[in-house]
Amino acid sequence: MAEKSSTDTTDVTQRLLVQANAGDEASREQLFQHCCERLERLARKMLVDFPTVRRWEQTDDVFQNGAVRLVRALQDVKPDSVRHFYALAAIQIRRELLDMARHYGGANGQAHTLESAHVTRRESRSVGLEASDRSNAPDRLASWTELHMLIEKLPDEEREVCELLWYQGLTQPQAAEVLQMPLRTLKRRWQKVRLKLHEVCNDRI
Repeated sequence: MAEKSSTDTTDVTQRLLVQANAGDEASREQLFQHCCERLERLARKMLVDFPTVRRWEQTDDVFQNGAVRLVRALQDVKPDSVRHFYALAAIQIRRELLDMARHYGGANGQAHTLESAHVTRRESRSVGLEASDRSNAPDRLASWTELHMLIEKLPDEEREVCELLWYQGLTQPQAAEVLQMPLRTLKRRWQKVRLKLHEVCNDRI
């Protein structure tokens, strides 16, 4: 029963997407209403992987701003499938998170300023940083931001695997089904992506 419900939902999304691509504004609004819950879950899931932003922003803000970006993107891009629609959504949400990360990170960002103040107070009391504080230290937050920027620049086929498995939280069999490829091929591509990111980041994350 759950499988049928999932299929029905995909069919409705596809129908609304086709109508929206044809210029039907009412269908475009219905498309967002129909996909709102899933897009919000996607924003929540992606926010977890942006510790810089998570300290300052809530899921609703990320979701709303990402949705605005998606609306603008849909004026120029016409996704031809549900898969491509959600891939485009993931890109827009990630770009919003990256802009937020740049705002809060860096030498003059709020995260850096606050953390520096905390470190100064702790050092004055001769108390070291705890593990949780180290995980949010400015240099580590910058590395996380760099990682997501690298993902943004991956070739389309590699980035899509990363988005499905990491950001959207699909299992490997589920992602292979969405991408319509053998599970073995997906596993090989995922391993390639992980090795590439590991090498570029030089084990800093």
